[in-house]
Amino acid sequence: MQTLGIHHVSINVNDVAESERFYCEVLGLEKLPRPDLGFAGAWLRTGQQEVHLLGKSSGAPLPEQHYAFLISDADELLLRLAEHDIEPRSVGEIPGVCRQIFVHDPSGNLVEFNQRLIPEAT
Repeated sequence: MQTLGIHHVSINVNDVAESERFYCEVLGLEKLPRPDLGFAGAWLRTGQQEVHLLGKSSGAPLPEQHYAFLISDADELLLRLAEHDIEPRSVGEIPGVCRQIFVHDPSGNLVEFNQRLIPEAT
């Protein structure tokens, strides 16, 4: 057995509808069918991976715990965030490696967007 990659990340959210709007309308993730699991939630797709929104409060998110989306164009993301009046927590660069943008989702979860500056090894 070998691991083949990340299938999905589950994110606890306070308001599933509000979070779904953020992830789908602002970030462009695709909504997927989701079976009734006995609690509110949504399944979303980005590339070959999924983000599962869980309508379960677990208290305040940990300050630096985050997950990252690989993106193609940081400038385009900054424009899209501005269109939705979303202020990034920080925008930076690791020289020669990547550009990084951090935002909080509607539930306060920290989300990173990472644009590689060097090609991925194949």
